[in-house]
Amino acid sequence: MASVLAPRAVSRLFRCVRVVTMVVAAMACVAAGAHAQSADRSVSGTVFDSIGDPVPGATVTLLRDANRVAETVTDEHGHFAFSRVDEGRYAIDARLTGFVPGTAAPFFVGAHSHAVVDVTLQVGLRQDVVVTASATAVPASEAGASVTVIDRDTIEATAKPDVLDAIRLVPGAAVTQSGARGGVTSVFVRGGAANFNKVLIDGVPANDVGGAFDFSNLTATGIDRVEVLRDANSVLYGSDALAGVINLTTRRGTTRTPEASLSFDGGNFGTTRQEASLGGTVQRLDYFVDYSHFDTDNDLPNNGYKNDTFASRFGWALGPRSDVSLTVRHVESTAGSPNAIGVYGIADDTTLTSNATYVSAALQSRLGSGWETTLRFTSMSLGNHSVNPSPTGEPYDPFDSGFPSYLGDVVTLTGANGYSATGRGILDYFDTYPIPYDANTTRRAGYGQATRHLSSWIDLSAGARVEREEGSSVYGQFGEPTSTSRTNAGAFAEVRAAAHGVFATAGIGYDHNAIFKSAVTPRVSLAAYVRKPSSTAAFGDTKVTFNAGTGIKAPSIAQELSSLYAIVQALPADAQPDVNGLSPIGPERNRSIDVGVEQGLWGGRARVGATFFHNRFSDLIEFVDAGVLPQLGIPPSAAAATGFGAYVNSSSYWARGVEFSGEAAIGAYVRVSASYTHLKAVVTDSFASSALAPATNPAFPDIQIGAFGPLVGAAPFRRPADTGSLLAMFTNGRFQAVLSAYFAGTSDDSTFVSDADFGNSLLLPNHDLDAAYQKLDASASYRIVPRVKWYLSLENLLNQREQGVFGFPALPRSVRTGVTITLGGDGRTQP
Repeated sequence: MASVLAPRAVSRLFRCVRVVTMVVAAMACVAAGAHAQSADRSVSGTVFDSIGDPVPGATVTLLRDANRVAETVTDEHGHFAFSRVDEGRYAIDARLTGFVPGTAAPFFVGAHSHAVVDVTLQVGLRQDVVVTASATAVPASEAGASVTVIDRDTIEATAKPDVLDAIRLVPGAAVTQSGARGGVTSVFVRGGAANFNKVLIDGVPANDVGGAFDFSNLTATGIDRVEVLRDANSVLYGSDALAGVINLTTRRGTTRTPEASLSFDGGNFGTTRQEASLGGTVQRLDYFVDYSHFDTDNDLPNNGYKNDTFASRFGWALGPRSDVSLTVRHVESTAGSPNAIGVYGIADDTTLTSNATYVSAALQSRLGSGWETTLRFTSMSLGNHSVNPSPTGEPYDPFDSGFPSYLGDVVTLTGANGYSATGRGILDYFDTYPIPYDANTTRRAGYGQATRHLSSWIDLSAGARVEREEGSSVYGQFGEPTSTSRTNAGAFAEVRAAAHGVFATAGIGYDHNAIFKSAVTPRVSLAAYVRKPSSTAAFGDTKVTFNAGTGIKAPSIAQELSSLYAIVQALPADAQPDVNGLSPIGPERNRSIDVGVEQGLWGGRARVGATFFHNRFSDLIEFVDAGVLPQLGIPPSAAAATGFGAYVNSSSYWARGVEFSGEAAIGAYVRVSASYTHLKAVVTDSFASSALAPATNPAFPDIQIGAFGPLVGAAPFRRPADTGSLLAMFTNGRFQAVLSAYFAGTSDDSTFVSDADFGNSLLLPNHDLDAAYQKLDASASYRIVPRVKWYLSLENLLNQREQGVFGFPALPRSVRTGVTITLGGDGRTQP
């Protein structure tokens, strides 16, 4: 392990783990007293259906290590109880004809404890518990918000080394990767920008300051589930939860006998992957560790990619529903960056290295039957280093100035809209080489939440968070480092009510940010059943949903330091221009609303849904040229003081559309899910477009072009109007086959390139510049013997060189095959 992780990163990781381990130990000591009360060792609870009604007559089985310990039947109120239970870890299984068998999360019964465990039975298709929609986890059947869960079974069946293809299966989520593996990968949720999503890894805010997150380095190693909320929710998550929340959870050990797993595979383009994991339980302790190494050459010059990921989770049960957990995830990657080879014709020689560490220490406690509390401390460290060792291309200095540009090959650029341009773009500019760039970010946070169960139908939650952000960067050999630090705080209150098939959640959040001071974000969510679930009716339950809320996002470090306010304030007092109402750069905002309906069909074995959504993004931050700042009411003297320009809150756009989704279980062997999203997004305000564009290409002078950003009235870049996905899974005994597909329609974009004379002759009209594409993948596995599984992964079966980002061709058809060997565990095998 140490041989593949940089020594400085390892030292930083271990130092962080030591600190958090001491915090965990202190939390455990504090919490231990709360669970020392004397009680008989027993288990009781209630079995509910998907709309919260008790289920009488259900058979409830108490399991230990997958073995039956005791069995009972629920009474007329859905209650069950087991007495004189031995100390240890247990699970509950509940069954009743007409329902899908239900299980509760494993729990620990101590020497003097009573466990209260509720189970939900569902009709037909399984619906997971979701954790991002409200302050407490709820079954998806009771959630009004638009949430999709990709479980571990699906992730493993598709046999992908990363999670970005799993996110492609989410309705309303457009995934864009710049080139092959390791290329910068963005997720656009319901038309929002790539940095409008709060990304959580085991509760750790993983976004860089300002919301940016690159999914290219996020592997499937140790991932138990991926949950995507497609609604604004700054009430619970504060800054960055502008368009949605993407939450990833690490696996836990579950077997008393340690379970070890080893995987080895390889494929074309020099691809190899190895992974080893170990997990299990020892009395109150559960543990899981996983390590993977991925290496590929990809198919272009200077495009190799390596990734080493370590993931772990340790838990200590304090009581039946109380535990302390520690998670650590560390990622290191190296990637060649050939740049937009489709634009320049030759590959650049830049390399990128990055490392990221995510640590979470959490105490979750259930005190009696009325209180649930959560206390969490998190740490995120992110470091990026890039270097362009030498200029690439042919030097071009027509005026013998001594400051040459470096040109790519002669290329012909053709957009999906049919327009073409031929010429040579500037690949590298005059500078002092090599050109290094370093950026480092740390985020430390503390979070506390308490929920009071006031009655069987109403819960009240409240919480607070404090976060310390620090960031620094330096460009070039002689660049001056820039840095900033922020201390932010927030609080929220939320009430959740349920009665007669109606589930409502309402909350309000308050954030105090070091830059923009105060922001208030309300939110309301509603789910109501017009028809109840049925295991016999062809036309089953009908669920309608409604959500309305607001979200905010803080500025990035670059936006903060180069904002109009910061530039003016940095001037000497006697040189500061008088600007009325000048204030610090503010938060970007969203007001979102959606209305949906879900319909159960075929005795609950199929489900379809449709949701209309509308997002109004405002106060968006953009860089405005100094010559255009006066249009915003900025005095010319203040505009001149900015040099080239400054960041201001001056842009806005709306995005609305409709999502359709469906899933079905066909017989005992086939599971199918599909989605389709139509999106319409329009820019309503943008001063940056006025400053840097509209440009025109001499080849078509009557068409205005947004060179570096969309024009007012046009669509934001890289938001396809149409996206869709398909997943078909066949499982029969030892054999499993999966077909997954993703398609994206045309989208607006720019070539972002200047010709040899710094002109516009290589710009193309923005509208429909990026072509539509389809990505069709297949995987299969066969369990040769109970402990050995062979698997195969085929990607891009149609061999399309799609360009989600113009000029960056995706990987052609690729194949990987290998084996997984499992040792130990509880003896059960899965197909």
